[in-house]
Amino acid sequence: MNQHDTLILTASCESRLGTVDAVTGYLFQQGCYVADMQTFDDARAGHFFIRVEFRKPEQGEFDEAAFRDGFAPRAEKFGMEWELTDRSRRPNVVILVSKFDHCLNDLLYRYRTGQLGIEIPAIISNHPDLQRLADWHHIPYYHLPITPETKAEQEAQLWRIVQESDADLVVLARYMQVLSPDLCDKMAGRAINIHHSLLPGFKGAQPYHQAYEKGVKLVGATAHYINNELDEGPIITQGVQAVDHSHYPEDLVAKGRDIECVTLAKAIQYHIEKRVFMYQGKTVVLGS
Repeated sequence: MNQHDTLILTASCESRLGTVDAVTGYLFQQGCYVADMQTFDDARAGHFFIRVEFRKPEQGEFDEAAFRDGFAPRAEKFGMEWELTDRSRRPNVVILVSKFDHCLNDLLYRYRTGQLGIEIPAIISNHPDLQRLADWHHIPYYHLPITPETKAEQEAQLWRIVQESDADLVVLARYMQVLSPDLCDKMAGRAINIHHSLLPGFKGAQPYHQAYEKGVKLVGATAHYINNELDEGPIITQGVQAVDHSHYPEDLVAKGRDIECVTLAKAIQYHIEKRVFMYQGKTVVLGS
């Protein structure tokens, strides 16, 4: 499938008869071929979600503005919130990181090889350690050291960089700072964090060592949108792996890092492919 000829239409609304036809019927009228479609109807909440990938008509020029104008009345009839996205568009993703480099390394590899269809206009860190890694990829690196006295000023600078980068998404790739409520509000719905799934059972320093002492049998990671509740935002993806008594703390750390990388990359992929809907404090992920 040529991504340059493909668009994604996402919509959600109250559960009503005719919602699927409102979308697919219009695509048929416009001569657009449905290549992939997922739907979900939340019976408890009475809410409907749909994601459709479709190809532009083979004959003639595709007028996106006219397409939007034609679909808008149909969507309004059902009270739909909807979005149309070019499948080939590469969104801008700003990455925040501290000293742990495993998630950043993984994302840069996927970016470099084309596995993740994104642009990375900036990497921001509260430490200078990963400057050379950013330089090697020719990505601007901003070192914003944070202390209790400078936190507000540095967060303001961070937000300026995000805005100037025209960022569609911000990724906290093991950024070991608690964001202020104001910054969380500004980035609501477009900032993803990763943490080990041992939370909240083992908080603070050396969680894997704490887990080892308790004889845990599972390690994992959770990727979620940020909010004002620390590590309790709407979950996008989770990864888990079984372990046993033979795994020492160093083994748990290594496995945890691997799972964090895969889980975070998957969450970003779902987000940029418009598979994630946030609703009532949680997520619906279509086609995951």
